[in-house]
Amino acid sequence: MMYVKKAGRMAALSLPALLATPLHASVYPLPADGSPVVGTDTSMQTVYEDTLPDLAHRYSLGYYEIIRANPGVDVWLPGAGTKLLLPGRRILPAGPRTGLVVNLPEHRLYYYPKPRKGEQPVVITYPVSIGKMDWRTPLGDTHVIAKIKHPAWYPPESIRKEHAANGDPLPKVVGAGPDNPLGDFALRLAAGNGEYMIHGTNNPTAVGMAVTHGCIRMYPEDVAAVFALVPVGTPVRLINEPVKVAWVDGQLLLEAHPPVDEEGQSIEPDVQLLSQMLDQALGSNTAAINWDLARATLVAASGTPTLVGLAAEPDTPPAPAPQAAAGASQTSR
Repeated sequence: MMYVKKAGRMAALSLPALLATPLHASVYPLPADGSPVVGTDTSMQTVYEDTLPDLAHRYSLGYYEIIRANPGVDVWLPGAGTKLLLPGRRILPAGPRTGLVVNLPEHRLYYYPKPRKGEQPVVITYPVSIGKMDWRTPLGDTHVIAKIKHPAWYPPESIRKEHAANGDPLPKVVGAGPDNPLGDFALRLAAGNGEYMIHGTNNPTAVGMAVTHGCIRMYPEDVAAVFALVPVGTPVRLINEPVKVAWVDGQLLLEAHPPVDEEGQSIEPDVQLLSQMLDQALGSNTAAINWDLARATLVAASGTPTLVGLAAEPDTPPAPAPQAAAGASQTSR
C-alpha cells in the first residue's frame, strides 16, 4: 500500500488508485519513454478565506513555490475570485531514479518507490524546507539509517547558545509534543555526525523556505507518508541543481530555481552554468534557442518549465557563443 496526501488527509491506496488521484497528490507515473518531464500545471480561483500559504499546504506546494508562480498576488489577502497557477509540471532531477532525492534550490523531495512486478513506476514529490545561513545541509549520497516516531530533540550547543543570546533559552531536551520542531516523525541520515534528518515540523507555514538548522522539514502529513513508505537503508541523494533542462520531442525546456550555496544561501544566477547545461542537454542536436527568454527564465527563477528552444532546420547557420548572443532568437548547439 502507498500513502498519499489529498486535501490535508492521508489515505491508503493501491497503485492503480494512487495514479487516479488528483494532481495535487503530487504522484506522477514515470514516462515509459524515459522523458524527464512529469505532471501538468493547473489553476484555481480563490475564495475570500484563502491565503497563499494555506493553498500551498493544500496542494503540496512550498511557500515560495506558490508565490513565485503567482507574482503580484497578495500572499495573505489574494481576494475572492483571483486566478492562481498551481505549478505541477516538473523536470525530474538528473541521475538515478531510485530512493530519495532532495534538490535544495527547488526545496523539493522526490521519492521513487520500487514498483512491484507489473506495476508502472511512479515518482512521489513533496515540498521541503532546507538549511539556512551557516547551518550546513550536506550534499552528496547518503542513506536512511533510522526511523524515529515521536522523536525527542536534543538542540546542539551552538543552537542553544544562539537562542540564549536572543533571549529564548532552550532546554537540553525537547520531548515529543506540539513544541517539538521535529514533529512526529523523523528519518535519520548517515551524513556528517549523524544528526541530519528528514522530519516534520510544528510550523507548516515555513515549508518551502530556507529556515532550518541544517535538516530537511516536511509538512506533517507528508513526512508521515514518507515514514510509512521508506525503509531503513533507502539511498538518499542531496543535490544542488538550480537549473534543470529537458530535451523532449524537439523542444528544449528550461526550469530555473533561485540558486543556493551549500549552506542554503541565495547566490547570483550563473549564466555560464545555463550555457553548459544547455549544451549537455542538446548533445549532438541543433536547436534554435531564444537566449533572451532563456536568460529571463533563469533570472525569474519561477520554477516553471519554459520552452526556450526548438529543433533547428538542418541548414540553420550556427549562432555566436551564448555570452555574445543578444538577439531575440539565436541558434546554438
